[in-house]
Amino acid sequence: MPGKKIIITIDGWSSCGKSTLAKRLAKELGYVYVDSGAMYRAITLYFIRNNVDIENKTEINEALRNINLEFVVNSGAQRSEMFLNGENVEYLIRDLLIAEKVSDVAAIREVREFAVAQQQKMGKKKGIVMDGRDIGTVVFPKAELKIFMTADNTVRVERRFKELYAKNPNITIEEVKNNLEMRDYIDSHREISPLRKAGDALELDNTHLTEDQQFRKALEWAQLRKKK
Repeated sequence: MPGKKIIITIDGWSSCGKSTLAKRLAKELGYVYVDSGAMYRAITLYFIRNNVDIENKTEINEALRNINLEFVVNSGAQRSEMFLNGENVEYLIRDLLIAEKVSDVAAIREVREFAVAQQQKMGKKKGIVMDGRDIGTVVFPKAELKIFMTADNTVRVERRFKELYAKNPNITIEEVKNNLEMRDYIDSHREISPLRKAGDALELDNTHLTEDQQFRKALEWAQLRKKK
């Protein structure tokens, strides 16, 4: 697709389909997709495995010095997967245990600075689509296209439940609802880089949209920005 390379940021609430849209946009545009949430999840996995006290700055900084994150392309699955210190943790980081801890870990200043520095490095050549909570406000405040995704809470809970139920049939919809509400609160109230809509972001409410409909809308926005 002709036009200049741009940076596309997709922020918004949990279970709004940010990564689904970001992956599809990146594939269509021939851009690199960066799942910022996977980075925070991988850091959380390392903290849990190594019993890192998230109240102890010394332990946090020591842990971050020993963490190497990279996205490795799985050509067979046609996607990038998260590697933590050389180990493919793509499936491990999708567990509910990680989901319950990741917002607390991501709220730590040192953790965010560590992740943001890596994210900004990835975006230097542009031609990327990155989703998360603070991508358009903190990581790439000058991005050419910023999208903020939202959806009705009931719809978000149902989507998340279906996703997790496939991996854990014992999970209840009440557990999922409580987890989402907790993450929403922490994400929007944390001191460091809280979740908020950038002033120049385009809002995409997909409560009543299909994946195809939201994709076409976002692609149209991207094509317009690439021509500017």
